Amino acid sequence: MADTWLTSLITETPQQGFELAITLSRRGVKYTQPDGDVLHKLRPEYAESADGLTAASQVVAINFQTVAAANNYWRK
Repeated sequence: MADTWLTSLITETPQQGFELAITLSRRGVKYTQPDGDVLHKLRPEYAESADGLTAASQVVAINFQTVAAANNYWRK
């Protein structure tokens, strides 16, 4: 995946920032496991796993923390 899709962490609103955090998280998974067949095969395992869902939420939260810091959301 050599395409350039992330040109900035700056967003107009916190909502857009959260959506960017989700995109960052999803892209991270695709970079880690580029085989779509494997991803779809594994999905049922983590989709019903409380630990897996909690871990996924944590990754989104960390990415949102990064976007929020870039945008100074806590100062507005």
